[in-house]
Amino acid sequence: MTPHPAAPSRRALLRALAAAPASAALLGGAPGLLGSALAAAPPSGSATRYTIVPFLDSDDGTVDVYQSDDATDFRLLRASAYTPPAGRIRDASVLRHTDGHYYVTYTTRTWQDTSTTIGFARSADRVGWTFLYDYTVPLPGLSRAWAPEWFVDGDGSVHLVVSCSTTDNEWIFTPYLMRAADSALTAWTSPVALVGIGANHIDTFIVRTGSTYHAFPKNETTKYIEYATASHLAGPYTIRRTGDWAGWGGYREGPALVQLDNGTWRMFFDGYGDGTYYYSDSRDTFATWTAPAALPAISGRARHFSVVKETVAGGPSLARNVTRSFRSANYPTRSWQQQSSLLNLPVVSGSSTAAQRQAATFTVVAGLADGGGFSFRDASGAYLRHRDFRARFDVNDGTRTFAEDATFVLRAGTTAGSVRFESYNHPGHYLRHYAYQLRVERANGTDLFRQDSSFLPVTAWA
Repeated sequence: MTPHPAAPSRRALLRALAAAPASAALLGGAPGLLGSALAAAPPSGSATRYTIVPFLDSDDGTVDVYQSDDATDFRLLRASAYTPPAGRIRDASVLRHTDGHYYVTYTTRTWQDTSTTIGFARSADRVGWTFLYDYTVPLPGLSRAWAPEWFVDGDGSVHLVVSCSTTDNEWIFTPYLMRAADSALTAWTSPVALVGIGANHIDTFIVRTGSTYHAFPKNETTKYIEYATASHLAGPYTIRRTGDWAGWGGYREGPALVQLDNGTWRMFFDGYGDGTYYYSDSRDTFATWTAPAALPAISGRARHFSVVKETVAGGPSLARNVTRSFRSANYPTRSWQQQSSLLNLPVVSGSSTAAQRQAATFTVVAGLADGGGFSFRDASGAYLRHRDFRARFDVNDGTRTFAEDATFVLRAGTTAGSVRFESYNHPGHYLRHYAYQLRVERANGTDLFRQDSSFLPVTAWA
């Protein structure tokens, strides 16, 4: 929750701007939830759904709701979905509770004001929200309670991690843990400081894998997101990584993690120093991370969010162990066709030669790397895979790399009956035609990209 867009010390800025109007600066961060869903491609007829509830870069009095099927291409579900009856709404962390409702908890005041409460609201459908209550955090001498983050433990217990400061030093924040004392989420245990993370850390986000708790707090002195582990939720935590250990750079805050369908952990964080919202992926349980990439479409608009991941009904379906051809959704005379091992998008019709029609016919099979995904085989037995991000057909060499290169996750397309194919090992990248060639490219949040990556499974040409 550092002032945006300025990047100097939080304490120096806040003290200097204490008399400034509420519009002078915005604070950001990101709330959290245990990534407990099993990592697997969604079953046919189902879909993965990610929901975020960010406040706006231009307005901390309301929140939007966005959803995505791939945690990359978020689309607006409802603008200004919830406005609290009083105060502000910042740093909204979202939870799907066991009662079937969605809950957000949030910071209730601007960064200038004393803020001893956190807010709660509930929704049955993620679109309409009802204010529940403001809760005064019972911490002696409390000055500010910021960025409450949900955490659900393996036993189902619901917790909040709240960044709190006291009046003796109102800009030095420490993470505190509270547990829900009832299933209605209206009563909470007394806050207890997380042992081992220490003061001057904010926006702590926790996930659990096996018996290990992984915490990602922002160090307010260095302005880097750190990494700590513990064998108990309350600690003691050992800080394992400091500085620019993950290659994300400085002046990053509000980490929020979710586990994608292929098991990759994705972190979202607010680059408040440059006005960009980023994501970065780890496939080795947080040891290494991909270079941070700007989140398409909502980067520069959304601030401070966490993610709810669900598997929902009504997703696309595609039969396996059958032959199909695939027609472009936005260039309906053109179809997938293998040409010298490469996959292109030429015009294919009933007047095409038998060889051309055969080259546009493929057998759909279960994904080589994940049976919930899909792979495609030509008449010779070679598989469609990406190499250097170009779509091509090669003989299966039996390696894990090949299996992942040749596996795609089914997503809904832009027109009725159309589907999109997301790369299994490069989440957020899709089979997309460009200059009538098929490539695997990163989604950019545009309608054109969605159309170029949508295809209709049709009766096989051969």
